[in-house]
Amino acid sequence: MTKRSLLALTTAGLMTALPAMAQVAATTATDLNLRSGPGGDQQIVGVIPSGGEVTVDGCLDAANWCQVTYDGTQGWAYGDYLTAAPADATQAPAEPVVIYANRQQLQVPVVTVDNVETTSAETADAGAGAGAVAGAVAAATLVGGPAALIAGAALGAVAGDALTPESPEVTYVVANPAPAMTMGGEVIVGAGIPEGVELRPIPDSDRYAYLNVNGQPVIVDSSNRQIVYIVR
Repeated sequence: MTKRSLLALTTAGLMTALPAMAQVAATTATDLNLRSGPGGDQQIVGVIPSGGEVTVDGCLDAANWCQVTYDGTQGWAYGDYLTAAPADATQAPAEPVVIYANRQQLQVPVVTVDNVETTSAETADAGAGAGAVAGAVAAATLVGGPAALIAGAALGAVAGDALTPESPEVTYVVANPAPAMTMGGEVIVGAGIPEGVELRPIPDSDRYAYLNVNGQPVIVDSSNRQIVYIVR
């Protein structure tokens, strides 16, 4: 577990390193948290629905987070779940690609943020070694990425659809909040909880457990450790 990192953004601290590049229009591949800063421990300021259209103002170079604007609100979203079609694609229609892995091809501006504390798991998740590692060490990194969307779709048909805000499992999680833990990555249906992270049992349920990951209560399928429901 870690304490919430303090975010100190200034106008001078956020800048585009490639001013010739323009903003990029993108679409969310799943319901995606909009956070106040680039990190899973930053405050959730909104949720972008699956298929929501955002403007990508730029992405960090050393961590998988992009600054976006959605419906007039600016924040940060995880770059693995943002897609866009290359402007110079020869195919028609162009196949959308994941923003972060293809940011040079898509000509996404690079942004930098000064004075932001990041967790070691967040930095490692980006394959970095750049960025400040301050505060306590994050315990683990969510098992996710674009492949999690496929798993999430399959799980939704099997398990997630069985849960509603009125389900006993959900009401129990709401009434018995778990302590928050910080992990690298972002919380989506289909993301996996790493081995070694202890799941909290839900009484009278032999199928589901729960956790609070990055400030988000989630219900997990105990058999495969994958998130099947996000309590919002």
